[in-house]
Amino acid sequence: MRLTMSMQGQLIALHTIARKETVRIIRIWLQTLVPPVITMTLYFIIFGNLIGSRIGEMAGFDYMQYMAPGLIMMSVITNSYGNVVSSFFSAKFQGHLQEMLVAPIHSYVIILGHVAGGIVRGLAVGTVVTVVALFFTDFKVQHPLIAISMLVLTAAVFSLGGMINAIFATKYDDVAIIPSFVLAPLTYLGGVFYTTALLPDFWASVSAFNPILYMVNGFRYGILGVSDVNIVTAYAMIMVFLVAAFATCYYLISQGIGIRE
Repeated sequence: MRLTMSMQGQLIALHTIARKETVRIIRIWLQTLVPPVITMTLYFIIFGNLIGSRIGEMAGFDYMQYMAPGLIMMSVITNSYGNVVSSFFSAKFQGHLQEMLVAPIHSYVIILGHVAGGIVRGLAVGTVVTVVALFFTDFKVQHPLIAISMLVLTAAVFSLGGMINAIFATKYDDVAIIPSFVLAPLTYLGGVFYTTALLPDFWASVSAFNPILYMVNGFRYGILGVSDVNIVTAYAMIMVFLVAAFATCYYLISQGIGIRE
């Protein structure tokens, strides 16, 4: 049975884990920051300059302007998820996660520490991609608080998703399954490159079950002031997924599922 630790001790543990995750991002910045920037730059060049000029306007905006918030959000989603799934699985595989589990550290501290790292990487990449976007198009942030909160909440949701993936993964190949076969399709079908107003009624209804649609459109509303979904509904959906993902992580870690087996 694990000993209890004071609240101050829990805060120190949280700071230590979050600092470790942040230092890891900075230490391997050539892997964590550069590749997504190159990828997003190619998206801007190919979809924005080459294809966007043929498409024209989308929802009253130049196609490059309309696409930019979606690409920023896509980079936040993939990098926050990828950061936690790789870091947490490495900790499990190398054995030092077990050291945290036997220490008097609450499960929620372990979760929050790793999620903090995912948020830091997601926001760092999102910021750099935003700077890249400004080289291709101009846009003025209409609702800064909404834009920032959408980025933070989305990064938190997918950081938790990455942790769930890492908990159940038994080999490195398992880490790539969800991003390739679940995350990528949901992202591309989540309104990054188009408005759902262009879809037939059936597919527009199907898109309503895609959580990324609410995240992308919530952020787009914060940047451009337009959205395919109600902003209150977007926040509600994100909070539902956030609470559900956190509860799942807490249960899995506190019960040692996928970790102590």
